Amino acid sequence: MTIDGRLLKGEQTRGTILSRAADIASAEGLEGLSIGRLATELRISKSGVFTHFGSKEELQLATVRKAVEVFRAHVTEPALAVPEGLGRVRALLEAWQRYQREPVFPGGCFFHSTMAEFDARPGRVRDAIAASQLDWRAFVERCLREARELGEIDAATDVPQLAFELDALCRTGAAQALLHDDPSLYDRAAHAVNTRLAAVTAA
Repeated sequence: MTIDGRLLKGEQTRGTILSRAADIASAEGLEGLSIGRLATELRISKSGVFTHFGSKEELQLATVRKAVEVFRAHVTEPALAVPEGLGRVRALLEAWQRYQREPVFPGGCFFHSTMAEFDARPGRVRDAIAASQLDWRAFVERCLREARELGEIDAATDVPQLAFELDALCRTGAAQALLHDDPSLYDRAAHAVNTRLAAVTAA
């Protein structure tokens, strides 16, 4: 095998490990991860897993980065394929709700789970999760501002406040739907989001 072949196999192994780690963390939290557990489940040597990450914290950080990549692929990138304006805002929120409803991760939204786990625990993992959420909120605000600049949303709209409310509605609906095993709560959240957007849509 060539050096490039070994590197490719290494990247594939790393990707497999992180995909499984993200699935576990979505249901059991990042503390549910361990090098030993992943090695056993994926039938890889512990030393093989350790070589990729070196410590549990590095594994957790890499898992957060993997979850961000998955989120972007399922939510952000589809929205960017839609022209700027209210259409992009709606596409973004619909993609996010689809990501929650499917769900992409077996435990529901990866970030809903890990935010609750680390919100009161200072450190690098919490910082990484917090940064991902700041990036997300900034992107929602950007899409809303584009719509406002195009005259599709009322000029007086407080964009950060609107972004906060839309985010809260989607998160709460998904969390309640998962907790109560009641898909109708996704629909209630979607209805609330559409009602809020309608209230600021320019005539």
